[in-house]
Amino acid sequence: MAKTYKNIFERMTTFEALHRAYGRVVKGRRHQMDVIRFEASLESNLIEIQNSLLWKSYQTGPYRNFKVFEPKERDIAALPIKDRIVQHALVEAIDPIWAARFIFDTYACRPGKGTHAGADRAQAFLRATLREHGQVFVLKADIAKYFPSICHDVLKRLMRRRIACDDTLWLIDNIIDSTAEAGDPLPRGIPIGNLTSQLFANIYLHELDEFVKFDLRETQYLRYMDDFAIVGHDKAHLHVVRRDIEDFLHARLGLRCNHKTQIFPVSLSNGRALDFLGYRIWPTHRKIRKDSAGRMRRKMKRMARLYHEGKMTWDQVHQVIMSWIGHAGHASTYKLRTRVLCDVPFVPPPLAVSYSAPVSTGPDAGPAKVCGGRI
Repeated sequence: MAKTYKNIFERMTTFEALHRAYGRVVKGRRHQMDVIRFEASLESNLIEIQNSLLWKSYQTGPYRNFKVFEPKERDIAALPIKDRIVQHALVEAIDPIWAARFIFDTYACRPGKGTHAGADRAQAFLRATLREHGQVFVLKADIAKYFPSICHDVLKRLMRRRIACDDTLWLIDNIIDSTAEAGDPLPRGIPIGNLTSQLFANIYLHELDEFVKFDLRETQYLRYMDDFAIVGHDKAHLHVVRRDIEDFLHARLGLRCNHKTQIFPVSLSNGRALDFLGYRIWPTHRKIRKDSAGRMRRKMKRMARLYHEGKMTWDQVHQVIMSWIGHAGHASTYKLRTRVLCDVPFVPPPLAVSYSAPVSTGPDAGPAKVCGGRI
């Protein structure tokens, strides 16, 4: 029988736990108006949140819905600051329960993991398979409309496998049900903008991880949220694995793979790479995706305009550039970085003092050269 955990609610509803959660919520956002208003009466606001939890009068929401368009269009639902504090406190309390149980090769929303570690691991799988068998095939898949397809009843059942604290389960159900439509007999979907949604989504597909690793015994499997890949040398075997996975997803989790799911060879001769985690990966090298470079080109032009109009500081520009260099630097992109970063002139605002902002020009950091506001 699986080990369950009690007395979680008492720890997460202390004033100290809520104050720590508040600190994580406002980090980097202290200039925002909702944070300023909340901080004006910080102690009383935290006590009000604490009392609403202890008295069971707390209700999640309302959500503020908006869209983001990069890297692709997504519907985001954002909560007021009080709800974000509650969710940070909840995640702090329950995340360790699953963190030790997640498989090694799941890379989303986990300390020490992320896209770069996942890409390194995928390339290591490709190299090992090519070295041992002389050919490489990959089953590359992701879940169709994953967050909107998560079944509330299944998620609640998975939470109850480990949590036996009734008060904590009340709060978890409150958050899960906050997007359910009245009268829906089988509610589905969790909002992408919630902090808890990241943990819930990992817990939901942990069932797939265990099925692939322990039932199918596939050793070269890795997942980043709803994207996953299996590396092997036998194409026919991967087709069998694909059918088993799709049957499991439908029967156990109410999910299905999208139309882009496929099995293909990874080879320099046919030019086919594993497109995963923002990179095109071969056993010998990797490149960033073309749309990543295109987005950065458009962003450079937009930042140059905003900088010249005085609506963006050089520090903000520099931060965006170095972030992209950090991503692109994990691939063979020296010439690409040179083209993208050196084509756009950054002209200081009128009457502004021209200055030089030092930027490393080594191949690991990127070829950006700054002089008098020009990159």
